Amino acid sequence: MISVFRNFAKSKWAAGLLVLVGVALLIGGAKLDVFSGIMPKHIIDAGSRTIDAAEFRSDFDRARESLQERAGRPLTTEDLVKENVHVRYLEQRTQELGFLDWAHRVGIRPGKALVIKQIRAIPAFFNSVTGQFDEQQYQSVLAEKNYTPVMIERELRDQYTSQHAGTAVMAGYRVPRIYGALLAGRAMETRDGRWFMVTPAMVGATPAPTDAQLQSFISDNAAQLRRPEFRMVSVVLFSPSAAASTAAIPEARIVERFNFKKDSLSTPETRTFVTLTAPTKAAADKIAAALRAGQSPADAGKANGDIRPADFNNTPRSAVSEPAVAAAVFGMQPGQVSDAIQGRVGFTVAKLTSATPGHAATLEDSRAALVQELRAEDAKAQVFSKVEQYEKARSDGKTLDQAVAAIGARIIQLPPVTQDGKLPNGQAMNAPPQLLTTAWTLSKGGESDVIDAGQGQYFVLRLDDIKPAALPTLNEVRAPLTQAWIQRENARRIAAKADELAGRVRGGQDIAAVASSAGATLITRGSAQQNQQTQTELGEGVLQGLFGQGKGQVFSGPAGEAGFVVGRVDNIHAAVPALAAPVAEQLRVRMGQNMAQGFAEQAIAAAARSTKAKNDPALALQALGVAAPAAGTPAGSAPTAPAPAQ
Repeated sequence: MISVFRNFAKSKWAAGLLVLVGVALLIGGAKLDVFSGIMPKHIIDAGSRTIDAAEFRSDFDRARESLQERAGRPLTTEDLVKENVHVRYLEQRTQELGFLDWAHRVGIRPGKALVIKQIRAIPAFFNSVTGQFDEQQYQSVLAEKNYTPVMIERELRDQYTSQHAGTAVMAGYRVPRIYGALLAGRAMETRDGRWFMVTPAMVGATPAPTDAQLQSFISDNAAQLRRPEFRMVSVVLFSPSAAASTAAIPEARIVERFNFKKDSLSTPETRTFVTLTAPTKAAADKIAAALRAGQSPADAGKANGDIRPADFNNTPRSAVSEPAVAAAVFGMQPGQVSDAIQGRVGFTVAKLTSATPGHAATLEDSRAALVQELRAEDAKAQVFSKVEQYEKARSDGKTLDQAVAAIGARIIQLPPVTQDGKLPNGQAMNAPPQLLTTAWTLSKGGESDVIDAGQGQYFVLRLDDIKPAALPTLNEVRAPLTQAWIQRENARRIAAKADELAGRVRGGQDIAAVASSAGATLITRGSAQQNQQTQTELGEGVLQGLFGQGKGQVFSGPAGEAGFVVGRVDNIHAAVPALAAPVAEQLRVRMGQNMAQGFAEQAIAAAARSTKAKNDPALALQALGVAAPAAGTPAGSAPTAPAPAQ
């Protein structure tokens, strides 16, 4: 075989093959991976840690469910992809896996005993009867959550790794005391100042705008003033007749329905009891004797193998999984203790606390509810019959109006509505989501098929007219537009007046004289501190000016609805050291926590870079089964991607 290869290497075919390979390298680059087409592709690669398509899809579904709980509304994978949540999640997960791979390589590895201890502390993995850790139940609970033992153990190891590394970072990080001192000194310094308000009265009334000015104002604010598209639709409603709600129901139907639902209408007997399950009959006999002697179930179980009692409160017989235990408990009297009961797992002792008799349903007690239920079913059947008649009439060639008249349905003309369900007055229209969705799929004059709105309701939609988006005419918005224009002009004129007065103060004139010339009242304040109380008293505009300038400097700016403020900083008093010291220490601790958090995030990112962690967004979208969002799609108010479970 070796001689065959040696002979081939000396042949002209081998030389030709080398030439072809060289050309391929020059054209396509030096990277040649002949196995790339058959090796499995990973969505995330972080050293020894990888995530394939199936695992990424499963992880993202769990993240989506978490976001749904936070948002309190359904969220589809398509919704999250449109808001680029999948990209943020992918980057976050990539950094985490990169950090975990780095941590493993440098020796941060939780012991197996820690993981086992954590697993055995989860209540869901304990048998409710024996009170002991149940391996089978452990496997079953994980399967329900689409987990495997390997996955949960890996996540717990990762959790320990992250916690221990984070604790080490927090423990070793210290913020210099000067940081807290600088903030406390700034927060507790006081200032003296004088200021006055520039009000609309100082600039006089603004004359009414001309049509040309208003038209220019419309153009300047076109984005805010543009009216959305409105659509006018007619809705065919299929509803039962008024007589359906009071129609008589034959007695035979009522009796038949009662017999069918009798068991579910009846209240079963329930019992409150406690059980203790021991591995041997001898241990169970000791527990029974202890209970009869007056010991509590907890004490009796602890003294005989540390067995946990299982409590059953107002439990029906059908809810007791062990048939032998159910037969014994429901044959006892309150206060009685059973003998050892051999079940499928061990020997059980039960102590009955109380018994609540059941109540068998009667026809007369259930009659009203059954009649209501049967009438509702008949009403739905009547509506569905009208739908079938309508569809037959349309298939026979009748127009929508003719078909509606033939079956006795109703046509309702709805008011104009926008795509997001708003009426012309801005209020939301109370309509099923399918109505709006369908209205925007039709062209003018188009008619929909019969649409199921749920709860036995159906409708057909006809798009009567479309009022396209457009700027309003001047006459339509003249009054509110005039008011808005005057408000803007007033603000401009007041700002100009404030700048003129502030310029005089900066030029060397005394602020008191300038205020007097403008007819303003000068306000003097000493030892003002920058806090919430001062902001409430003086206003944010005054506070920003007073603490935004140096000693002797002039400030001016908006001061809420009162107008503009013009002022001067007369003096600055440093914070009292004895009062600032404890505040400085509090601020230092808080800054340390925030900075340590940022440091930890940077450390995770650096660890991920050291492992050359990378991801493939295109493969991630393919795994999620969603098309890539259109270019330029804005990131809206979708929730932030939650941290993956670790």
